[in-house]
Amino acid sequence: MTDLSEDTITKIRASFAAQSLMTLIGADMTRLANGSCQITSPIPDSMRQQHGFGHAALTFGLGDTAAGYAALSVMPEGHEVLTAEIKINLLAPATGDRLVAEGRVLRKGRRLIPVEADVWAEQDGKRILIAKVLGTMVPVPIRTAAT
Repeated sequence: MTDLSEDTITKIRASFAAQSLMTLIGADMTRLANGSCQITSPIPDSMRQQHGFGHAALTFGLGDTAAGYAALSVMPEGHEVLTAEIKINLLAPATGDRLVAEGRVLRKGRRLIPVEADVWAEQDGKRILIAKVLGTMVPVPIRTAAT
């Protein structure tokens, strides 16, 4: 269940589909609601580091993207968001079958939107928290060809 309009859901899903990194890794937006977003991804062989774990860049990208779309879900019409700053604490190696990033808005501000995300590794029905992400998104007006 979501408390977002169909237009908002369509806009956000189209934006997500246009992200080449998310397409490249096979990520999927699996949940979207007002102020929250969940994105899942396999751990592709092409995104593993030298020890066989999912690369930190994969974990970071999923956390940033989930937090960003959580922020976009609270934006008024005619606005997008950009990441102004983001920090990640890596807590455990990215092992398993897939990663799950759960982003949420901490406070909806007019100029700054603090966000956070948890990133989990899943394997055989077990979840391990592998990262905490904390950041700030900034609302930006959508520019059209006329502006």
